[in-house]
Amino acid sequence: MRSAVVIGFALAAVTTSVWAQPPSFDAAAAQRFADLALGCVHREYPNKIAHVLSSDADVKPPRQLTPAFFGCFDWHSSVHGHWLLARLARLFPEAPFAAPARAALARSLTPSNLAAEAAYLGAASRPEFERPYGLAWLLQLAAELREWDDPQVRAWSQALEPLERAAAARLRAWLPKLTSPIRTGEHSQSAFALGLVTDWARAAGDGEMLELLETTARAHHLADRGCPLGFEPSGQDFLSPCLAEADLMRRFLTPAELAAWLGGLLPLIPLDGSTTWLPIAVVSDRADGKLAHLDGLNLSRAWMLEGIASGLPSGDPRLPSLRATAALHRLAGLSAVTGEHYEGGHWLGSFAVYLVTGRGLQGR
Repeated sequence: MRSAVVIGFALAAVTTSVWAQPPSFDAAAAQRFADLALGCVHREYPNKIAHVLSSDADVKPPRQLTPAFFGCFDWHSSVHGHWLLARLARLFPEAPFAAPARAALARSLTPSNLAAEAAYLGAASRPEFERPYGLAWLLQLAAELREWDDPQVRAWSQALEPLERAAAARLRAWLPKLTSPIRTGEHSQSAFALGLVTDWARAAGDGEMLELLETTARAHHLADRGCPLGFEPSGQDFLSPCLAEADLMRRFLTPAELAAWLGGLLPLIPLDGSTTWLPIAVVSDRADGKLAHLDGLNLSRAWMLEGIASGLPSGDPRLPSLRATAALHRLAGLSAVTGEHYEGGHWLGSFAVYLVTGRGLQGR
């Protein structure tokens, strides 16, 4: 037992050092993720649309229904594919992919395209369209553009503003009616979306939305205890219900409050630096779009674990285990982002970039 603890602490020490000084992520490393998004944001087919038909007039190809975000297989993947391009072009303005990324963004984010998107979203027959996942990513794109000091980007941001307002209004109307959280591991999960929207609200200076988000998060999760992490993952999860709510709550709780609350939510997080409490998810067939979700789960677990760790007091005894487990999931998740299969290639790059650029961490 003693040797296992020693090994655990040794691994934790190494991983903690790596976590504090992450492996270099430079333009060359970013290129493969940029290529995935550049290869899909204007690729219309194959396409999976969630489209309510009110009449024969609504039967149109994706590029006419949603002319800004018609690629990458589905609307939400197109949105966060555009976010990926904005994020990387902003971070690496001199990289070879920066000019093509800006050109792709300029092609999509025109006033006419985005006005059509806002009209589509505002249709009375579509109150549930992309709620909450796609709307949260749309606001994340808006936040990225808001934080990028560049004349061309300011024009894109202004063009996006009507759609940004419409997405926020949809969520603002929905959240007071959401009497219970949605604890799934896929798109409809509420905790992950609320985390993205919280970061947007802070970037946008939307105090009213921020207050609503905190009220909702506390009502949904503050009394949670003993989250059944052992039941995760379901076979096609790409988000962890338990970790996502902890990653959400660290945005609103002080370090001391988070430390106490986390002890009730996940009481089995080890104190010895071990990682066996949260095994890496294994994908049996990456050509199956649903089964490939588990690669995304490894990536999102990594950033959620890092987020939780960032919110705890510096001396919290769970930090070595959280950081070591995050590092293993990071390695497994990033190694799977190859683009070999479009089933994963159309979206996993966004999850990888969110992780490696620390987008969800305070101040990033």
